[in-house]
Amino acid sequence: MTAAPSDLEPAPAGWVVRRAAEPDGGAVRIWGLAPEERLLRSLRRAGCCDPRIVDAQAPPRAGGAVVALRADVVLDERLVEGLLAAPGTMLVTPDLGPIGAHVASDRAPDACAALARADAAALPGVRHAGPPELAPAYVAKLRKREPAYVFAARAEIAAEVERRTFDASYKGLTDLVTKWVWPRPAQAAVRWCARRGVHPNTVTLWSGALAVAVAFLFARGAFGAGLVCAWAMTFLDTVDGKLARVTLTSSRLGDFLDHGIDLIHPPFWWCAWGIGLGSGHAVETAVVVIGYAIGRALEGAFLARFGFETHSWRPIDGLFRTITARRNPNLILLSVGALARRPDLGLAMVALWTVVSVGFHTLRLVQAEAARARGAVPVPWEES
Repeated sequence: MTAAPSDLEPAPAGWVVRRAAEPDGGAVRIWGLAPEERLLRSLRRAGCCDPRIVDAQAPPRAGGAVVALRADVVLDERLVEGLLAAPGTMLVTPDLGPIGAHVASDRAPDACAALARADAAALPGVRHAGPPELAPAYVAKLRKREPAYVFAARAEIAAEVERRTFDASYKGLTDLVTKWVWPRPAQAAVRWCARRGVHPNTVTLWSGALAVAVAFLFARGAFGAGLVCAWAMTFLDTVDGKLARVTLTSSRLGDFLDHGIDLIHPPFWWCAWGIGLGSGHAVETAVVVIGYAIGRALEGAFLARFGFETHSWRPIDGLFRTITARRNPNLILLSVGALARRPDLGLAMVALWTVVSVGFHTLRLVQAEAARARGAVPVPWEES
């Protein structure tokens, strides 16, 4: 088979252009990383070859195309990916001027000079593009609209940049605890981990260990201790993904571990709770466990049929995502039962809510199919 022409071309080199005003890259740290290191990681993750820091006054000889970025900015990595896919383009913002450029080898010195002087006119003959032109605002993975960001790497705004990059890393559609309770504590935990070099996968493994401990505690009837560990696990489950995104260390292994644990552990928790209650609770336990599997299957069917998650279809679906019978809303009901000294009632409430949630998702799948049959193809409401 003959490769496509684009497959035969080598990947562009990745350069971080150090300006004279920032001879040492500056003393700024964003999530424990110097801006230059963040840019190098973004270039590497985007697929550029041999990412390096270069002196604008004496850039190396380029052997091919170059994606060059200013060293004094904090940049959404979607923009690096967009610039990589747009040869002959300069990324420009109204307040900071030229941010990066994708140019042929013979234009690399001019690009470095333009970036160093923050003067877009110093590199004529290229297309100027703003962030919205290189990166769409809707992020399917995070289920939200999030315009790509560019910030100046300055010490006086470092705390604000960290807050905004953390908020940008957060999923738009999630459960009520993750959405409204965990954000600020999770931001503090992410900052603590980032400054000490804790890898996201380490947090994920601790989360997985707690998930196992919860199952054992529930099965022994130690519901109070089990719930404490369960809520701690949900908190770490929030921290690991955000830590990976803000430090640019997300990976396929990390995604596999995180999503694998998320998918597998809930039914074991519900079974263990039923075991801890003793005999006479098999029906409620079966309803919760089987209902969980049906709910996941319905979500998978919607994704397979329409190419996006059911929670993203209409605002009501996003709202229902905050309370649907997933782990955290179910834990609220179990916690209420445990505090009332009626753990059996907690399981009964979860069973009832599971039936309601399955009914809602079944109805939404049927409605989506009916809409398609009428010629109205469902799309995420934030894209429509």
